Amino acid sequence: MRILFVGTSNIGAQALRALSQKYELVGLLTQPDRPVGRHQKLQSPELKQTFEEIAPHLPIFQPESLKDPSLINTLGALQLDIMVTMAYGKIIPLSLLSLPRLASLNIHASLLPCHRGASPIQAAIMAGDQQSGITIMYMGEGLDTGDILLKKEILIAPRETTGSLTTRLAELAPKALLESLKLLEEGIAPRVPQCHEEATITHRIAHSDAALKWSESAVTLERFIRAMSPRPGAHGRITLPSGKIIQLKIFSAHARSLIVKSPERAEGALFLSEQKEMLLCCGQGALLLEEVQPESRARMSFADLMRGHGYPG
Repeated sequence: MRILFVGTSNIGAQALRALSQKYELVGLLTQPDRPVGRHQKLQSPELKQTFEEIAPHLPIFQPESLKDPSLINTLGALQLDIMVTMAYGKIIPLSLLSLPRLASLNIHASLLPCHRGASPIQAAIMAGDQQSGITIMYMGEGLDTGDILLKKEILIAPRETTGSLTTRLAELAPKALLESLKLLEEGIAPRVPQCHEEATITHRIAHSDAALKWSESAVTLERFIRAMSPRPGAHGRITLPSGKIIQLKIFSAHARSLIVKSPERAEGALFLSEQKEMLLCCGQGALLLEEVQPESRARMSFADLMRGHGYPG
């Protein structure tokens, strides 16, 4: 089968490699190179770099617009059997989805219809879900609304972060995709409509979305911190026992949900518990911070940060 892969993030790299070993790849459709960093140096999408290693002789398409008639004509000439998409970052128009002979498929990193959209992995952790997984769906014009071909589930670990869950789902994606393609080849691939009433929607996460709200419960904040780790990193201002306020990114923390809030403890302030732990007061319960990053400094343990400010670690 002749397959065009569509993607930008390297979460699709293992699926791309699996396809290249079993099927005929004809090219990659990815986002344009973009300027990044302080010096605005032009940088290729992660998946483009992987594709150039796997198939340096095959074409790479990086259009600004997916509605360009010349792009549609060019891709149509490839005589596609399948289009496979994972984490491309844009809605693909029907004019492209209708090009393949057999199907346009999307690899989505959640158990649809839960967590449609751009940040399904973060959403599953923030919601306290016990399971996540990979859904292979037939693509339509809506946002992750197409019929489901196949699902594969995994358990979410108690201290799972977006980084660790992304790695595990990236490893699961090739198995789900190859199984789905085999079903299509055999003509027995199912099409199960989604229950749209059960759908939840996620959105792209910006740095401002990662701001911590100390009025929330410690359990909710712990999930939020894990969901924002490693990027963009949950961040907020905390008050030391001396009254000094510092800005931190927090990458890991543990909820102490049974801590009773005292009237004299302000939310976002540190205090020493009866167990001699330096805890952060929340709307309900408290947080034991573990790995943090002060402004303009490297990541470090919270204990080291406290010792640097003259408090016991």
